[in-house]
Amino acid sequence: MSAVPKQFMGFAEEFRTPGQPVIQPERFAEALHLHVQELAKLAGVHRTTVTETPGNARLQGFLREALRALSAVYEVTQDRDRSIFWFRNTPIPEFGHRTAETLVAEGKTDAVIAYLMSIAAGSSG
Repeated sequence: MSAVPKQFMGFAEEFRTPGQPVIQPERFAEALHLHVQELAKLAGVHRTTVTETPGNARLQGFLREALRALSAVYEVTQDRDRSIFWFRNTPIPEFGHRTAETLVAEGKTDAVIAYLMSIAAGSSG
């Protein structure tokens, strides 16, 4: 896989507040059409953490991993909306029909990226 596409970087920048080193979870949730409660569940934090403590290490860790996976999806699809849809909704047979979103929440981002690399390399997946 090549470097992160410029278009994806623009997408990722939507979640950043200038001068802040954290990903803004509410912006992330909005872009992925997630309720704050859903984001909290995926990140393994209390629902109030998303709004009251957006810099929480566990929450930020999930957001970074989700962006890593989304970047890999974007490299395959070259389309923001398709990338988000695939990440959130497409069951992956090789992983018990769980979605990339679920796998990232389970700490399996590297497996998702490896799967996407095999797809990009021409594997039948």
